[in-house]
Amino acid sequence: MQQIDATQLGGVPIHGGVADFETRLANAFAQIEVEALPLWRQGKVADYIPELGEIDPNQFGMCITTIDGGMHTFGESAKPFSIQSISKLFTLELLVELLGESVWEHIGRSPTNSAFNSLGWLEQEKGKPYNPFVNAGALAVTDRIMNSTAMALHSILQHIRQLAGDQSIQINDRVGDSERATCWRNLSIAYLMKSFGTVTGPVETLLDVYCDQCAIELTCEQLARAGLLFVRGGIDHFGNQVLTPTSTDRINALLATAGMYDGAGEFAFRVGLPAKSGVGGGILAISPGKMAIAAWGPALDATGQSIVGLKALEILASHLELSVFRHQCGV
Repeated sequence: MQQIDATQLGGVPIHGGVADFETRLANAFAQIEVEALPLWRQGKVADYIPELGEIDPNQFGMCITTIDGGMHTFGESAKPFSIQSISKLFTLELLVELLGESVWEHIGRSPTNSAFNSLGWLEQEKGKPYNPFVNAGALAVTDRIMNSTAMALHSILQHIRQLAGDQSIQINDRVGDSERATCWRNLSIAYLMKSFGTVTGPVETLLDVYCDQCAIELTCEQLARAGLLFVRGGIDHFGNQVLTPTSTDRINALLATAGMYDGAGEFAFRVGLPAKSGVGGGILAISPGKMAIAAWGPALDATGQSIVGLKALEILASHLELSVFRHQCGV
């Protein structure tokens, strides 16, 4: 991989300079404490996965990692949580590294109004997932990683460790086992795709790997650092060109249209950033060229998104003027 001097990436590209950025950030954190944190009472943890049902919902952490590597934290930013569906972003990126554009031969790029674990549409589409972030698409991605590497789970875990710059990152075995015990719908999705040839490997092995990748634990600080790849046009935390700028742009586009599932439109309206959520309560939001933002709050809304995290990101994006739809030409 090409080595790039990270100092060439510049500082914090926020209007008004670093001092103004710090002031805006402090104001955002103050508003989050007052308006966002109390919302956990309106949410519910993902108790359909028994191990996640034991988590205290009254928790919240956030980390902002800027393009130059600067870090700003709020709350329980150093507490590990299972990233769940956020892992789909990293497995997709790994598969694009391995296979390039051939990834899209069997996986679509369309948003959906269906729930992330829906399978009603899958037979009509003859086993081709709408996008790589619904469960069907993520299972197809993991299946192709299994076909491309001898030790798929090790490769996925090591890849996330490398992006986060932390070899201590582990899988929570209790969460993985809990998911395996309740993954009947995902088994159905995988077997249906197997009948169409979208999944080619053994389904039981695929579900083992998939449940464990979802049970990988990261802190907000580790997650935001790993997300820098999508901020820097494919350049990781260490200055390595891991992904091409074009592939990075395309993944960010998919995050904007499908990363929040059937809540993607509402998230674009309220926050205006590419993002990926997980039912462990995490959200990773990307401000291209500026920063990666990781938020975690286990209490979820009706669509399976962190209820405090959504509000906190809305407040932060407003204070820092982060929406990718914001008018920038100065006229």
